[in-house]
Amino acid sequence: METVLLTGFSPFGGETVNPSYEAAKRLQGKWVHGYQVVAEELPTAFGRSLERLWQLIDYHQPRIVICAGQAGGRDSVSIERVALNIIDARIPDNEGQQPIDTPVVEGGPAAYWSSLPVKAIVKRIREEGIPAHVSHTAGTFVCNHVFYGLMHRLQQEKGVRGGFIHIPFSPEQAVHHPGQPSMHLDLIVRALEVAIETTIRTEEDIREAGGTIS
Repeated sequence: METVLLTGFSPFGGETVNPSYEAAKRLQGKWVHGYQVVAEELPTAFGRSLERLWQLIDYHQPRIVICAGQAGGRDSVSIERVALNIIDARIPDNEGQQPIDTPVVEGGPAAYWSSLPVKAIVKRIREEGIPAHVSHTAGTFVCNHVFYGLMHRLQQEKGVRGGFIHIPFSPEQAVHHPGQPSMHLDLIVRALEVAIETTIRTEEDIREAGGTIS
């Protein structure tokens, strides 16, 4: 049995819910083109999030790893393209840690590329009528920490692909953030499912404009 490991995060920053994990849970046990989805939650904490991710990879032995997180303020599903070897926390994590200007991996390369078919995923999600875009920054908080750590680990895991996806606020969160965009959980779930489907069916990414000017 081939497995897709899909992770989301625990709530953080004063929120009571994190739709990245709520969406992942909806896909728990689902079969997609011969792969079974396993949904797991990561703590929103530096260090411990990667420790948990390593445990999950060792246990589930997945062929694909997609980590999802929330980027409040974004208006569409963001398929992350590059992970940076930097932590610069604007706020403390859930354990009160706030590292500033420190590497994710001491001595590691400056960045890693996602090994997901990023542009193909964006195209397919948009075809479903769901806003999506290629993102060139996963931030410098726990999401990027996990994204970089994942890609660093996968250098040792032959044939395993992985990457990171950011999602917007859910409507119930946006009520407390006036003027901020949101996305219904059903759409987020479908976007993640499409990302899994596309990764399974796409060996080489498409060439299509997805860059930004600034």
